[in-house]
Amino acid sequence: MLEKTYEPAAVEKRIFDAWIAAEAFKAGAGAKPGAEPFTIVIPPPNVTGSLHIGHALNNTVQDILVRFNRMLKKDVLWQPGMDHAGIATQMIVERQLMERQQPGRREMGREKFVERVWEWKGESGGTIMNQLKRLGASADFSRERFTMGAAGEPDDQMVRAVIKVFVELHKRGLIYRAKRLVNWHPGLETAISDLEVENIEVKGHMWHLRYPLADGVTYEFPVNDEEGNVTGTETRDYIIVATTRPETMLGDVAVAVHPEDERYAGLVGKFIELPLVGRRIPVVADEYAGPTLGTGAVKITPAHDFNDFEVGVRAGVEPINVFTTRGAIIDADFVPAKYRGMDRFDARKAIVADLSALAEENPTRGLDHIEDKKIMVPHDEKSKLVVIEPFLTDQWWVKADVLAHPALASVREGRTKFVPQQYENTYFAWLENIKPWCISRQLWWGHRIPVWYGRKKSEDGSLWRTEAFQVKDFVALDEASAIEMAREYYGQDVVVVDRPPAYDNVAPASFDARSETGAFEIWRDPDVLDTWFSSALWPFSTLGWPDETPELKRYYPTSVLVTGFDIIFFWVARMMMMGLEFLDEEPFHTVYMHALVRDEKGQKMSKTKGNVIDPLNLVDEYGADATRFTLAAMAAQGRDMRLAIARVEGYRNFVTKLWNAARFLEMNECRRVEGYDPKANTLPLNRWIVGATARGLSAVRAGIEDYKFNEAANSAYDFVWGTFCDWYVEFAKPVFMGEDEAAKAETRATAAWVLDQILVMLHPMMPFVTEELWEKTGEFGPKRENLLVLTEWPDLSGLEDAAADAELAWLVDVISNVRSVRAEMNVPASAKLQLVVTGAGAETLRRLVAGTSLISRLARLEEITPSNDVPGESAQFVVGEATYALPLAGVIDIAVEKARLEKEVGKLDGEIAQIDKKLGNEQFVAKAPAELIEAQKARQQCRAFFVSPKSALQSHAARHKTRPPPSAPHGCRPRRFPPPSAQGCGRHALWWRAGGRSPAWCAPWPAQAAPPAPLARFHCRARWWLHRRSEWAGF
Repeated sequence: MLEKTYEPAAVEKRIFDAWIAAEAFKAGAGAKPGAEPFTIVIPPPNVTGSLHIGHALNNTVQDILVRFNRMLKKDVLWQPGMDHAGIATQMIVERQLMERQQPGRREMGREKFVERVWEWKGESGGTIMNQLKRLGASADFSRERFTMGAAGEPDDQMVRAVIKVFVELHKRGLIYRAKRLVNWHPGLETAISDLEVENIEVKGHMWHLRYPLADGVTYEFPVNDEEGNVTGTETRDYIIVATTRPETMLGDVAVAVHPEDERYAGLVGKFIELPLVGRRIPVVADEYAGPTLGTGAVKITPAHDFNDFEVGVRAGVEPINVFTTRGAIIDADFVPAKYRGMDRFDARKAIVADLSALAEENPTRGLDHIEDKKIMVPHDEKSKLVVIEPFLTDQWWVKADVLAHPALASVREGRTKFVPQQYENTYFAWLENIKPWCISRQLWWGHRIPVWYGRKKSEDGSLWRTEAFQVKDFVALDEASAIEMAREYYGQDVVVVDRPPAYDNVAPASFDARSETGAFEIWRDPDVLDTWFSSALWPFSTLGWPDETPELKRYYPTSVLVTGFDIIFFWVARMMMMGLEFLDEEPFHTVYMHALVRDEKGQKMSKTKGNVIDPLNLVDEYGADATRFTLAAMAAQGRDMRLAIARVEGYRNFVTKLWNAARFLEMNECRRVEGYDPKANTLPLNRWIVGATARGLSAVRAGIEDYKFNEAANSAYDFVWGTFCDWYVEFAKPVFMGEDEAAKAETRATAAWVLDQILVMLHPMMPFVTEELWEKTGEFGPKRENLLVLTEWPDLSGLEDAAADAELAWLVDVISNVRSVRAEMNVPASAKLQLVVTGAGAETLRRLVAGTSLISRLARLEEITPSNDVPGESAQFVVGEATYALPLAGVIDIAVEKARLEKEVGKLDGEIAQIDKKLGNEQFVAKAPAELIEAQKARQQCRAFFVSPKSALQSHAARHKTRPPPSAPHGCRPRRFPPPSAQGCGRHALWWRAGGRSPAWCAPWPAQAAPPAPLARFHCRARWWLHRRSEWAGF
């Protein structure tokens, strides 16, 4: 027997363990012979990560798809795994060593440190995988993969995949080494990706500096008045430039002016004597300099600014690096001695002080003035404490523009589609403007770059003691291959050594590339590959590539990728590139982009705001099913979701409702019957619920297949709570208590059959409670063939019965309207009313006679009376051809109630006027946040309905040639309506549409569009009164 209450904490682990024991998640579990494959690769979370609400949404959506397709008996594989997260993991282990006062990374050495990281992974890494299990993720955990392989050994398949791709791309000329600007992390001393940089607005300064012209050159500079009009000229022997980073002036190599800027036309080709440094730098013409920005002259520091780097390339000037890898000023002859070794920010203060001193000595030199200014400063995305520096260094690069062409064609030609389609534009924008991809990182944790270096031969073939040298790289699959390549190059023996201490990436020093013993020395590149490089191979490396495995043949390409919009370029596009380059086929045919989860006010969640919702706390308090269903019900395409705890609470009630319904059926002996045939039902009640079940399953299936998870969830909710629990169960009670044994037997069997279909319908979204009920209800009747997770999704086509639908729809409408009138008119719950029916035809009269008992009981009526006249002082509604009147004289104070409703209508009219006033105010529209403007416009769109309901009803009548029922939507009642998934003034319309009974006039916007939260105040009460003001109904 079912427990009185459902306790998720007592069930979920036991159910999950049962799934694992049954190998229900393994690739191909439950599939029919020859079934088509369905494959999803999980976006690999960082090994350092913990489950956040974005992960919860992402994996809930994936699990819905996986469970649904498994129930379609496809050959399903959900491939799980984790990313090694190079920077994040190394930071955690280094911090741990420091906290424990143990030797640091450099003291330990590379080999020992990497061993320590593997130890940390074994002890603490992978927490998120266990957290996903708590959420109910049905991935094939027996196939879990890690981007670094099982232990990072060279012969590990995951490692071999990465090395092979690097070597092959290098052979094809798509990987190369070059000195270019990168985002540099001075704390970690490594290049980082754009995704790992966060620009933060800070209060800064713009320093305006006077750069003196060399060789006595002067020019005439225009002088303007306060209004900007030129009043004359003054002779200058300097140019004013501006910078937010004065310390970078040590690396200036030019000053740029616009080629059409007449002020500086005579200076192009002349030279400037760099203050404090004394280096002569040219004035160059480049369109990057904006004539209307500042003075129109720009200092060019190619080694420390991305835009300046491009100008330097066009101008043909050599960049000069002034920083060490730790962000200090380098020790070089061209740098004034006092600045050498200074931290960059200390050097900034010293340089500004020295420039100020110059200005005091000579007003045409040094610092001109300082401007306070808010500026965007790049910080590391993790700590947000370290300022990232553009830094010129040797790195390995991928020619991403070449790889991008087939990836663009795949989407343009429809072989891969984005859902929602709007994200294709983001994809195109990234790939059409793609830059070379920096793939090297100066870390120890990661895939070490498979390149060995030795000294390059000089032009005459000699290798001995020259003052400068260049390196020769040997790109190989392994060390043995690199040695063989070096032997062939040098013609002599080769020995692998540690990187020579004298070798410096920034400024190579001279040294012998050959030991005294005669063997030539080569050494391996100390850098590792960008984490995203191995992640780009995820759809095929996890299936066994580069080996020709059965899994690769069976499951590649995958079916759909579920991910967030923020990594379209960093991951989605790169997987497309690599899949097409190495397997000649797109890695997935669909990319579903889920929304961002915000708080209930629409704010982005962050720890600093204190609005972060921990999904594990939701699971602990409300259960995994309620958490999952909430995320599914809010996962509308192309719209960020606003998550409120109240929504989760509402769906926790839904879980309870399902459990209580199952208990009610159990107490009334509703058990599955061997050989039950829903087509053989004779009672209209049972024929109706069978057809409604078929429609419900069809709607849920369509929602999932169309990636409209909110519609799937809401369809399931509407059917289970509204149609089954609130109507069918209520209608069945008299049957269970009656004396017609045949009717009892049929209704019991039908109720048990419908419950089975409900469990199937809900299982992809609510797996735990449905599996538990599947097991418990399986204790009676025919033996279950499978766990619910492996049960086939039923085909219920052909079970709808139009006659039964019409019969029960009429009954529901009559009862709903009576209930709604009672609620709207504040009729006391204890009061029993009279229902007067006029204009009823023979069929309606027959239904009234047959349904009198049910209608009277469920609508709390004293009697139902046919009549030719509508009684006065009655509330009226229309169902079919008949008008139904509820006399209210003596039951309520009609005058008071009418005054109350008119007051509320007046309040709504006032709010509409305020909205019009706001949107008509140009200053408000210009300054208000975009979300507020959209919310106000959405409220304004409701105006026509609220102000002129009569025209809305007449429009409906014209379309449908019928008098529209001025009644609230099917199922509307204050006690349980609307569902938690509904929002705003369209809540009732959404519910009615979902129930399949809403004419178009009911909602002021499409049913698929959820109205904004500010409209929540426009609730059923106001809508009802507006209906009743029309000529179609009223007092």
